[in-house]
Amino acid sequence: MAEVKQPDGVQIDLISGERMEGLASMEKIRMILDGVREGNIVILEEGLSPEEESRLIEVTMTEISPDEFNGIEIETYPSSDSGKSGLFDRLMGNDSDKKLTVIGPANRIETLHKDETLIQTLVSRR
Repeated sequence: MAEVKQPDGVQIDLISGERMEGLASMEKIRMILDGVREGNIVILEEGLSPEEESRLIEVTMTEISPDEFNGIEIETYPSSDSGKSGLFDRLMGNDSDKKLTVIGPANRIETLHKDETLIQTLVSRR
């Protein structure tokens, strides 16, 4: 049987707010962590609540192992304390408090710069 060649690059999972809407908090966390453990970058259109974000970090800490999983890097735009609309809503002309969240494997994603208008990230191949 021929070996299937994996694409040379980084997979990015863009997850809509609609897809996350019907999920319980632990289902959201599991979907995110499963993607990140596979080496994917996960981008959430609407982000997580502060409680869900705390739980994500808590669950991540229990799953870290030196040889398999180094943890996550997480950045949110706009920052939680900003009262501005989210990126997708502003692009669509809607006002909202939604936020965009980028989550990736700690050993593959490095935040270079973040401010109220930009998240600049370097993503390495394995």
